[in-house]
Amino acid sequence: MAKRILIVEDEPQLSQLIADYLAAGGFESEVRSDGRSGLEAALSGAFDLVLLDVMLPLMDGFEVCRAIRAESDCPVLMLTALREDGDKIRGLGLGADDYVTKPFSPAELVARVRSHTARYDRLTGHEEGPSERWIRDGSLAVNQASHRVRKDDDDVSLTAKEFELLLLLMRNPDRVFAKEEIYERLWGDEHYGDPSTVTVHVRRLREKIEDDPSSPRRIETVWGMGYRWSAGK
Repeated sequence: MAKRILIVEDEPQLSQLIADYLAAGGFESEVRSDGRSGLEAALSGAFDLVLLDVMLPLMDGFEVCRAIRAESDCPVLMLTALREDGDKIRGLGLGADDYVTKPFSPAELVARVRSHTARYDRLTGHEEGPSERWIRDGSLAVNQASHRVRKDDDDVSLTAKEFELLLLLMRNPDRVFAKEEIYERLWGDEHYGDPSTVTVHVRRLREKIEDDPSSPRRIETVWGMGYRWSAGK
């Protein structure tokens, strides 16, 4: 069954171009031209990924992203002409999985869509054997098959990228990962974006799993090198 992509974009020519490229890549898509109707469609559960413009009528993309993340972990890729790092960090901080700056290559965008949907399927699928579905470390438990995370018996809601980052680190305790390596592993192609994206995702993940995010004990920063998972904390 073809993956269904929601395009929330108010420029008709651009949304049609994206839809055409997605169709050529084997995807189905629908378009919404304002933030309010885009949010309603995104929360319907009918789509596998959302392509979300920032500058939208009725409700901007940042507001839409925040509202989606309050209800869903569906992958969100933000599209924008804004080039400031602060805007990128804001979008990623609200839970976006990736950030694409206009003008962009439609073929590259389709490649990113394919990568994110495939990774999300792997994270939420049931390919693991029973003995491999859970990873436990102290008070933290991760079910790889159901994409479920619990800390002190409370559910923790993670985005797809946060979950993938958590698995990467937990599966490799005490190994130091450079930001560039994490970016390449999680986003699939190192030249597509900015490794500083990793910093935002690490910060968000710490806020959700650390007892004191300002003094993290699980995800440690190794200055000048990267990050490592400290087991048993």
